[in-house]
Amino acid sequence: MESMGFIREIDKMGRIVIPKEVRDALHIQDKDKYEITVEGEEIILRKFSKKCVFCGTEKNLKDFNGKSICPDCASKISELQRCKSW
Repeated sequence: MESMGFIREIDKMGRIVIPKEVRDALHIQDKDKYEITVEGEEIILRKFSKKCVFCGTEKNLKDFNGKSICPDCASKISELQRCKSW
């Protein structure tokens, strides 16, 4: 993607507007969910997608107590529970 530079002010509620040109270029729609992370002094926005809490895959997820887990990790946990050395 071509580099774009914009300056925006943060309002009293802590909000900042993402310019329409950026939203259009990234196909950002109303109600899309974004994950906000902080690395050093940088704020990073990433489109939110469910991932396995253990391995990070996004495929075939199941919900377990509000967390997402994939079949492979669920199987490994099940194997650990059967193991007597724990």
